[in-house]
Parts: sequence; structure tokens; C-alpha cells
Amino acid sequence: MTRRIVLALLALTATVLVAAVLPLAFNAAAHERDAFVNDAAATARSLAVLAEERLGDHTASPALSAALLSAAREHDELLVLNEHGNVVVSQGVPRDSWKQLVNEAEERGDPTTELTKDRVIAVQTVWNDGKDTGAPIGTVVLERPTGALNQNIDDLWLYLALLAGGAMAAAVAIAIYFARWVSKPLARLDTAARQIADGELSVRATTRSGPPEVRRMAATFNMMAGRLETLVHGHRAMLADASHQLRTPLTALRLRLDLLAADSAPTAADELAGAQEEIARLSRLVDGLLATARAESVAERVVPVNLIPAVAERVAAWQPVADAHDVKLVTEHTADDDKAQVSLGVGHLEQILDNLIDNAIEALGDHGGSVTVSVASSSAGTTLTIADDGPGMPPQERSRAFLRFSTGSQTGTGLGLAIVQRLVTSNGGTVRLADTPGGGLTVELEFPGTALYEGTNLPG
Repeated sequence: MTRRIVLALLALTATVLVAAVLPLAFNAAAHERDAFVNDAAATARSLAVLAEERLGDHTASPALSAALLSAAREHDELLVLNEHGNVVVSQGVPRDSWKQLVNEAEERGDPTTELTKDRVIAVQTVWNDGKDTGAPIGTVVLERPTGALNQNIDDLWLYLALLAGGAMAAAVAIAIYFARWVSKPLARLDTAARQIADGELSVRATTRSGPPEVRRMAATFNMMAGRLETLVHGHRAMLADASHQLRTPLTALRLRLDLLAADSAPTAADELAGAQEEIARLSRLVDGLLATARAESVAERVVPVNLIPAVAERVAAWQPVADAHDVKLVTEHTADDDKAQVSLGVGHLEQILDNLIDNAIEALGDHGGSVTVSVASSSAGTTLTIADDGPGMPPQERSRAFLRFSTGSQTGTGLGLAIVQRLVTSNGGTVRLADTPGGGLTVELEFPGTALYEGTNLPG
């Protein structure tokens, strides 16, 4: 933002300088040239008046001699010509171009000037008795070097260049000051927002600097952060209290049911077994709620994870459970080890695989079947697929499968896929459900490569 503001103000300042200062500079330089030429012409007129006595009366003129000495001090070249064009008095040797100017002055009867890069020539007719209505009796030719004029114009351009440079530097300083005045509080506000997103809910933005609008926004942000911290802490405290309050009576109730089942008749024992199953389901529901809460509050630092050995480790861990249900667990991968790298929070992949493999085995039930866990990589990232050949899931159930407590199973809690979806999306991935060819359900997870999230924190 600072660079854009500086460039915009520089462009505006440059436009104003070009539109206002350049015309002023050209006009000032033209005025200097006109003044210099007019001064030379005025000097030539004054010399013409002094030369009238010398040319008209043919007598020595002390005033003309003094003017010649003054011209010599000014480095002027001076000629006084009679009516026949012969040189009567000279100071220096003007260039030959004065002859053409003398002819033009005689033809027009007016004084003539010419300005070049290094000199100005002024030609003035000398009139008898000092009146231009009489007969011309001679000509005064004055050539003056333009060194002083050129120096004045160079000084003018240098002054204007320094003025423009100072204006540009002032524009840059002002732009940087105001840009930082606005951007620094916004950067601190952005940092505070990122820290809150990483789970540091106690962070607050400073409200003591920046424009009033930014300070008000920071105050509003702090109010929102405070309410969010209160809500999250209250939510976590409620879950902790609920966990503590529910686990103890559920455990006690299960023990009592176990004791009753041991001493009951077969008919009552069957009823008690059903109650025990409900107690077990309620316990799983409590554990699922706690797992969901943990998944929603994660703020883990991501690390590179190689999917192939991680999948093999979790499949090996679930193999005894699969064997007990006559389910065959299969692993496949079409990616090299170095290309199957993804960035995930610590422990997230294990939770994802545990929930999906558990769901697949439960969907197959005791009728057996197979669950295939495969890993593939592409330029877009890495894909992890868990496919079973069980009864599958109807489209209407798939549309709400990631909602909490949404389940088509009598024994499930409806939280496993919700936890998976939360963990996958928090790591920048996507999850979708599809039919397995030949029957069953396929869960497809897509993760970006390690370069995108490595070294960052997951959003909370």
C-alpha cells in the first residue's frame, strides 16, 4: 500500500510541476532574453546619441571615449561607422554578420537586433541633431557576449530543478508518512487477526495510533475478539463440565447394569444387554462430541506428512478389528514417496483415517467385504481415497452426511464424517462422497502440496 500511495502522489506532483513550473520556466527564460536584448539595444541608442557629435561636428567626444572604456570593461565589441560605412571608432572587432544587419537597419530606418547562442548584436542609426527625422550620418554597431544571459538562464533552470526535486522529495516523505500512519495500524490489526485465527484468543489490537476510522475499527475488532473469547471459553468449559458430569454417571450406570445382568434371569438379561448397548452408544456420543469440539478448536502448526507410510501404519493398527468382522483391508498407491507429501496438523491424519476406516468397517457389518485405502498424486496435490464394497449411501443421505448427528446407522453417532470434514478443510483440503463402482461408498480427500502451507498455522 505504501508503494502505491507514494507512486500516486509522485505522479500527481510531477503532473503539477510539468503543467505549472515548465511554462513558468520557459516564460522566465524568454523574459531574460528579451531584457538582455533590450538592454543591448538601449546601450546602442545611448552610444548613437554620443556618436552624433563625433560624426556630425567631426570633433572629439569625451563622452564617447568614456563609453568606449565602459564597453571594454563589459567585453562589448563596438563600431561607429560614418554615412559611407567607414569605421570611425572601434572597440574590438565584431563579427562579419553585423554588415548585413547594418544594411537591414539602413533599409528599414529602424534599429535592428540579432540574438544568437553566444552573442547579441544591436545596430542603431545615428541621426543628425539626434532626431530620426533628419538625415542619417552613421551607424553604431554593438556586439555583446551572452555569457551572463546564459548563466542567468542556467541558474534559473537549476533553481527550478532543485525546487522540483524538493517538491518530489517532500511528496515522497508525506506519502510515506501518511501511508505508514494508515498501514501500520492495519498491519498490527491483521497480525492480531491472524493470531486469533491461530487460536490465541487473548490477543488484542492497539487503538492508540492511526486515523480515527482505523482506531474505531480496532476497538470494534477488540470487542468482537473479547466476545469470541468469552464464547469459545464458555463452550469449552461447558464441554469439559458435560464430559465430567456425564462420564461418571454413565460409568456407574454401566457397572450397575453389569451387576444386574449377572444376577438376572435370561429374559431380563436380554433386556439389560439392550440397555448396556444404549449406554455404550451414549458413551460413544459423548466421546464424539468431545472429538468434534477438539477438531473445531485446533490451531496446530502444520508439518509435512508422507501419506504412504502413515496409511500403512493405520491400516496395520485396524487390521485386528477388520479380521474380527471378516473385512479385508487393502492399501494401494500410485505415487512416489517423495510426491505423497502433504502438510497437515500433528495427529490430524490419524484421526481422519481412524474415523473413515471405522465407518467403512461398520458399514460392512459382519457380512464381510473389503476396504481399499489408496494414495495418488497429481500436479494439483495428493488424493487419499477410502472405498468399501458395502451397501453404500443413498444420494439424500450423502447430501447431509457431513452434518452432525446425521447418520443412517443404528449404532453410529453421526459425528465421524463431521470430524473428518472439519479436519480436512482446516488443512486446506476438500472431501467428497461418491459411489464405489460395483456398490459401496467412496470417500475422496484432496490435499494441497507441502509448499502451500508448510511453516504456517492452521486456521482455528
